[in-house]
Amino acid sequence: MKKYLFITLIILLLLPSFAFAQSQGSPDKKAERLQWFADARLGIFIHWGIYAVNGIDESWSFFNGYISHEDYMKQLDGFKAKRYDPDYWAALIKESGAKYAVLTSKHHDGVALWPTKCNELHLKKDLIKPFMKALRNEGLKAGLYFSLLDWSHPDYPNFTRKEKRYEDDSLRWNNFMEFNFCQLNEILDRYNPDLWWFDGDWEQSAEKWDAPLIRETILLKNPDAIINSRLQGYGDYATPEQGLPIKSPEDEYWELCMTMNDSWGYQHNDLNYKSPNQVIRIFVDCISMGGNLLLDIGPKADGTIPDEQVNILQELGRWTNKHSEAIYGTSAGIPHDYFYGPTALSADKKTLYLFLDGNPNGPLMVKGLKNKIKRIWIVGNGTKLNYDIKMKQSWSSTPGILYIDVPEEVLDPQVTVISILLDGEIDLY
Repeated sequence: MKKYLFITLIILLLLPSFAFAQSQGSPDKKAERLQWFADARLGIFIHWGIYAVNGIDESWSFFNGYISHEDYMKQLDGFKAKRYDPDYWAALIKESGAKYAVLTSKHHDGVALWPTKCNELHLKKDLIKPFMKALRNEGLKAGLYFSLLDWSHPDYPNFTRKEKRYEDDSLRWNNFMEFNFCQLNEILDRYNPDLWWFDGDWEQSAEKWDAPLIRETILLKNPDAIINSRLQGYGDYATPEQGLPIKSPEDEYWELCMTMNDSWGYQHNDLNYKSPNQVIRIFVDCISMGGNLLLDIGPKADGTIPDEQVNILQELGRWTNKHSEAIYGTSAGIPHDYFYGPTALSADKKTLYLFLDGNPNGPLMVKGLKNKIKRIWIVGNGTKLNYDIKMKQSWSSTPGILYIDVPEEVLDPQVTVISILLDGEIDLY
């Protein structure tokens, strides 16, 4: 406890001028730090831990009383990762079109995927280091998930939904926070993540978590690091989970985290996978609203990735590779009042991208475009499309209606993308 309090005092004395000038910072500084994230649009989440042995809910299975904590921890003996190939993982993630990945370094069960010196609940082999190296070798950003709460730690107040270790004990809480900072500093020193994905913040306040100090500690080590929202108000971007936003979130930066089936970690009984088309259409909606998709995979206990997940990633990769210009570095599109479907805009706002799911059964219709059209084509094969403008009256400032012919033979099997090059920045009526 004394060590934690001493470290806290030293950092707080050293950082008053640095703290929020660097962390929250000016809007320009934040925009600079988050530019790669805003451009990336697609990341891969990886939930991997001992829960893959029995194929049960990560951490929640013992917290909710579905299994005893003792039986849950027996999975440690079966988590061998004998076929773990981090280079293959990284190559597959790059093939999917993702620009970053986030691996669970420790879930709420407290089992660390690296040989931490802060306690005894960890794997003897470091599974994180080779993956972080593989990601960076592929030119991808490397992120780590870290659970602030730890239901297995003897000094953490909550154990299960029905059982608590204590209600109010400052000595034990400070012991836990010394342990938490010990692990956080290990991760900083060992891996220095580009992105920190915190979770579990809901059980305590920002003050209890020492959230400002966590943020300042990270940014003192790596001023370019970005932090998700689950740090009780001290993060950089929002993280809606599973539910696709109906309209654009108010947050400037956000990321939808979503499973491929109904489970975060590997569960052999869960075969309710989304189709590649469903995944791509959800992804397109995220792009259209100016957000990212963090798509989850759950490797098996031996380190292999289920075939169903590999197939989804590969088809996603085919689609992202073909349509890259309409994905990376784009911004949110135009309101549905103008086009009945998802859209995106190029960085210079001079190109409008239309995302078309299925066969339109007739010309596409775009309303309210005041710009002149320079060219319209199919993204990925360059086919120029015929178009016509109806109802444009010479005496009226009201734009006409743009109709675009889309031949069936140019349609993508998932989602077709159409590019409209304008005579300047988009100007809507």
